[in-house]
Amino acid sequence: MKNKINFGAIIVYYVIAIICRYVAVKTDLLAGVESEYLKILLRGVGPAIGAFAAIKLFALNNPLSLKGIYKTVLVPFAVYWILPVVLISSVYYFTLGKFPILLMFTIVVYGLLEEIGWRGFLQNQLKSLPTFYSTAIIAILWFAWHLNLEMTSNNLIFLVIIFFGAWGIGKVYTKTGSLLAVAGVHSLNNFFVKGVHETELLIILALLAIWISFIIIYDKKTKALVSQTN
Repeated sequence: MKNKINFGAIIVYYVIAIICRYVAVKTDLLAGVESEYLKILLRGVGPAIGAFAAIKLFALNNPLSLKGIYKTVLVPFAVYWILPVVLISSVYYFTLGKFPILLMFTIVVYGLLEEIGWRGFLQNQLKSLPTFYSTAIIAILWFAWHLNLEMTSNNLIFLVIIFFGAWGIGKVYTKTGSLLAVAGVHSLNNFFVKGVHETELLIILALLAIWISFIIIYDKKTKALVSQTN
């Protein structure tokens, strides 16, 4: 029997996420915040607050796991956070003379705040729908949450990217159940604040190859252990 979709919880989640986003990017309420790192986090905190509020208000059985299928949280933390942070910070250092570890970790925490909402909560609430429909709903809501609603060519391209991003990150979440894993993948493009060029693209492709291989190998290893115990 398929789980019923709790539309009330989704509405509460999304209204809170939108309000927080609007306050952070469309008003001057954060003008007094001196830390740029804190400003980054406040721009992405809405989905997390909305998710926690909806789960609490509607008493939902909605698991939010950092480690997911992994035995310890250190595994996804090392593979999906430490690896990209160290790799990308090193590239920054050798190309720009900077070693922005704090910025890198701020970006993955930002990704985590978003992913608590989009994957941890919303994807879970829509899991009874066919993948295409749930992905389309998440993509549209996620696109609108950014508050860039003008139908320009750039925004239409961004919507397409959001759709495939929602599909790809959704696949990672389905396979791993780990918010740390999807936060790392989510943050991949955000690491490159000056755009994606040849070097950045190579890093993205390399990390994606490593992560996909890791997911496949870990999945096969887990299934082999299960078959041995049965």
